[in-house]
Amino acid sequence: DRQTSNNDEENNRVGFSDNRSNSTHPMMCSKSDQKKLAKMGLDTALVIGLHNFPEGLITFVATLADARVGAVLAVAISIHNIPEGLCVSLPIYFATGNRMKAFLWGSLSGIFEPVAAFFGWLVLASVVTPTVYAVLFGWISGMMVMICVKEILPTAFRYDPKDTVVTHSVVAGMAVIALSLVLFAVN
Repeated sequence: DRQTSNNDEENNRVGFSDNRSNSTHPMMCSKSDQKKLAKMGLDTALVIGLHNFPEGLITFVATLADARVGAVLAVAISIHNIPEGLCVSLPIYFATGNRMKAFLWGSLSGIFEPVAAFFGWLVLASVVTPTVYAVLFGWISGMMVMICVKEILPTAFRYDPKDTVVTHSVVAGMAVIALSLVLFAVN
């Protein structure tokens, strides 16, 4: 079938293929859901990759200015990179059934941070002002919020229709963020 062939070519081009016939996939998804999940995972990876650029750059520059501030930022960023990686890898895993692809895409979105920080430092460190940092963070934070509101939360509610986990997880995430702001406050 020509349509199936085109879809297979498209999936393989972006790193996805339907190799679940030989796996014990925990939740069989329709082709439509697979495509939606794959798109959500890739969109999230892209946005997180963009989001990690200013994070890495700011961590490096902050470390140059004050090692204590840089260390606190590095710990805080490391902690929040765990759920970021899950936001990328879980949709990809459920779209493909392939743990390695999910792991690699999640890692790819995270590894962008130190690489981008290095290249950003080479090119931008001497010319980026606090205003530019603020604009970058605002723009990329807005992109993250839109991905969460338009894709991640609706998908989570679709797979948890009785809301046994989603709302509690969102509130727990907010509590962790608030607690980390208090614990890692640098005076």
